[in-house]
Amino acid sequence: MNRIYIFTGKGGVGKSSVAAAHAMKSAGEGKKTLLISTDMAHNLGDIFGVKLGKKEENILPNLDIYEIDPEYVMQNDFKEFMDYVKKMLSSTGDMDDMGMMPGMEELFALLKISDLYKKEIYERIIVDCAPTGETLSMLKFPELMSWYMEKLFPIGKVGVRLLSPFSKKLFHVEMPNKQAMNDIEKVFLKLTELQELLKDREITSVRIVTTPEKMVVEETKRNYMYMNLYNFNVDGLYINRILPQDIDNRFFDRWVELQREYIKCLKESFAALPIYEIPWYDEELKGADNIRRIVEDVLSKGDCFEVKTVTERESFAQTEDGYRLEVNIPGADKSDIDLYQSATDIVIKTGNFKRSIPLPNVLRTYMVSGAKLEDGKLRISFVKEDEDDVQ
Repeated sequence: MNRIYIFTGKGGVGKSSVAAAHAMKSAGEGKKTLLISTDMAHNLGDIFGVKLGKKEENILPNLDIYEIDPEYVMQNDFKEFMDYVKKMLSSTGDMDDMGMMPGMEELFALLKISDLYKKEIYERIIVDCAPTGETLSMLKFPELMSWYMEKLFPIGKVGVRLLSPFSKKLFHVEMPNKQAMNDIEKVFLKLTELQELLKDREITSVRIVTTPEKMVVEETKRNYMYMNLYNFNVDGLYINRILPQDIDNRFFDRWVELQREYIKCLKESFAALPIYEIPWYDEELKGADNIRRIVEDVLSKGDCFEVKTVTERESFAQTEDGYRLEVNIPGADKSDIDLYQSATDIVIKTGNFKRSIPLPNVLRTYMVSGAKLEDGKLRISFVKEDEDDVQ
């Protein structure tokens, strides 16, 4: 089965170099490999010393690289849909730049990755993502937009036909034409496919790159928690820029000691994950020869492409009293979790992120009766409304 590997982490931890090393190793194994950057501050071209265009380009045997230009993808693959969105929002000001819609660029970058995967040209697609916060926003955006589209377009073309004569005059909103509505439906279907692709543990892995520094370690823990909240399979941790333990320079003694403490903390917090330790190299990792040092020093020890399912996807199960929903949120603090139920969704909020999980039809007449956070799992119980005795 073809695979997707997504590399993320705090800005400046070296995830581009780690992703590039995996791409080189994969190509060296004879696997047709694509290395993609979704970071708007692309640097794959800089790493390999090549100038890249709007499409995939071959740089080594079995290895293509591609720096996605979301604007180009939007205008070439979804023009009718984008034209409609521009018209719809034109009353709020100058909307010629599609960057006015937060998350739209990231969405189309993901859709492009999905299309490339489905073409089955590449056996492995390795994605170098933007820093943590942007990556999480990107990965959760398909689910979020799909949720809103399902709420906004439940009447489909019938509603368009009935409202169109009045919409522009009364509401100053341009309703979509038939072609645009087809594009909306196509995007909705693509969003659904994209969600399943990203959350399929047999296809997609998320790998976190970190460094042994206090602030980075704390962000790494939060990143892992949020990734699990949104159902992504994290199956690898890379601790980058580790100083030699026998460095002969007193200036670095305290630094080495601190790194040792943070590495221990990371190993304890992520004991369930494969952990890779990458040394601090004496020169900048640019050029294929320098990137190959990571391959030889770190990735040659074992199969770094092996899939490991560490946490399971969320699940509903019937109980004696009703139903139970289990969601993995490792590292979460119960005091930071907010939980509430709407008519059709259960909403979980922790930190700066929240997720709306649609309830199956059978649970539309049930109410939350309680919730517990145990061993990194949030267990939410539901009972029939007339049986609810929540205090």
